[in-house]
Amino acid sequence: MKFSNTYIDLGEKFFQRSAPQKSPSPELLLWNSELASRLQVPEKLASDHEVLSQYFSGNKQPKGAEPIALAYSGHQFGHFNPQLGDGRAHLLGEVLDSNDVRRDIQLKGSGQTAFSRRGDGKCALAPALREYIMSEAMFALGVPTSRCLAVVSTGELIHRGLAKAGAVVTRVAASHIRVGTFQYFAARGDITSLNVLLDYSIERHFPEITRSDMDSTSPSREQCILGFLEKTIAKQITLVVEWLRVGFIHGVMNTDNTAISGETIDFGPCAMLGIYHENAVFSSIDEYGRYAFASQAKIAQWNMARLADCLLPLLIEADQSDHDNKEQQALAKVETLVVDFTAKFERAYDEMYAAKLGLAQVNATNKHLVKDLLALMQTHALDYTLTFAQLTKQINNARLLAVDVWVNELPSELEGWFKQWQLAIDKSVFSRQEAQALMQKNNPVVIPRNHHVETILAHCEEAVSDCLNQNSLDAFTVINNIVSEFLQVLCSPYQELEATKSYQDKPEDGDQYYQTFCGT
Repeated sequence: MKFSNTYIDLGEKFFQRSAPQKSPSPELLLWNSELASRLQVPEKLASDHEVLSQYFSGNKQPKGAEPIALAYSGHQFGHFNPQLGDGRAHLLGEVLDSNDVRRDIQLKGSGQTAFSRRGDGKCALAPALREYIMSEAMFALGVPTSRCLAVVSTGELIHRGLAKAGAVVTRVAASHIRVGTFQYFAARGDITSLNVLLDYSIERHFPEITRSDMDSTSPSREQCILGFLEKTIAKQITLVVEWLRVGFIHGVMNTDNTAISGETIDFGPCAMLGIYHENAVFSSIDEYGRYAFASQAKIAQWNMARLADCLLPLLIEADQSDHDNKEQQALAKVETLVVDFTAKFERAYDEMYAAKLGLAQVNATNKHLVKDLLALMQTHALDYTLTFAQLTKQINNARLLAVDVWVNELPSELEGWFKQWQLAIDKSVFSRQEAQALMQKNNPVVIPRNHHVETILAHCEEAVSDCLNQNSLDAFTVINNIVSEFLQVLCSPYQELEATKSYQDKPEDGDQYYQTFCGT
């Protein structure tokens, strides 16, 4: 792997140099061969499990890697912490993938850093596997996301109330620049570093901002700053709309978990929506429902407002006029972009649900159809994924057939809605066949349901424990035997494989008592 380290070039204020802690007995458990190919990992390396376990546990450093822990701040559940940083992660460096796109390679659970805040810096096996499974599922669903290259067991026990097997997961991301990275320097009044970070972020994620236009004039500094905010907002809108499309609840949308790249990052207390409820919350640490399913857009907008706060000093500095009210003018400019979030999100939201229902356009009638369907789903406790999947299948039926999607019998109101929906499709420019094809692209037939994820994780924990106790067991083979079918199904979420039906069932309790945890 050909590492480069452009983030290090930004200067010592942006990170702390930190080496991963040694693992006593690392063993490769999962290896993402498809992603490895994209990252141009040499075949010889990709087939050597012993070497992979050493590199991706942190015991040895790949040539060219320079491990660092990144500095950042963050609003956590609305409360600002001026110094967070990577407390259990090490950025090894960056590689160019097969499309010449720069990707961060980061170890997570690799030990203490200067930012650990009394934590042990380690990761338990289950959260490492959860990140691998969920990020691969999200990628297959078409949601912008970081991904995982490897999971390595460390051969040690860590204490999370109970003794748990330790693991290191290797995360691959477009970058690890967060809203909290900008907050880190804004909180310190470090305008110089803010400018450096902005320039780097634009060059890495939005290079089109600084390209000359047709009359060969370069954009002004103000245009670059506002262009960056506008494009970052657009990325967040796309991300949240995709979350809502597939029923994903992030669970901890703090500003330190909000990537400038617009990728899903940090899968600690995430969950999938089963029974539809707009206020669904599964995260054990989200006591007041701040990050509930339907609140995610509002929070994304709030997070973008915090990014705008950080950019205000740069706008004021860029204003070369003699006006006395530079602050008010700068505030008005960023406020316009943040306020516009609402209209842009609503437009993208309406277009997304129109596609899920096979509707050719967004209009008042179709928006009411979406609103009425979601209300019926909530009133009658209908499953989100299975309802849309059944509508896709039954689009040509004369009447809606009762199948094992509904908790009790088919709600009579849904039959009436079904007729109105078919009428709306028949009045549109789409044929039923075209509408169904659009729905099939937007409505998965399977998702990583919470109870299946937990069952897989429990089996993996038990298997790794057995492997620790019996050195003769091949942990890689054992774990892959457990997860391979599940991952194969999740990687084909829009088509029904032979094994798909094994992972479509609803939990017996409807996830009524399900909780997710941070995993730290």
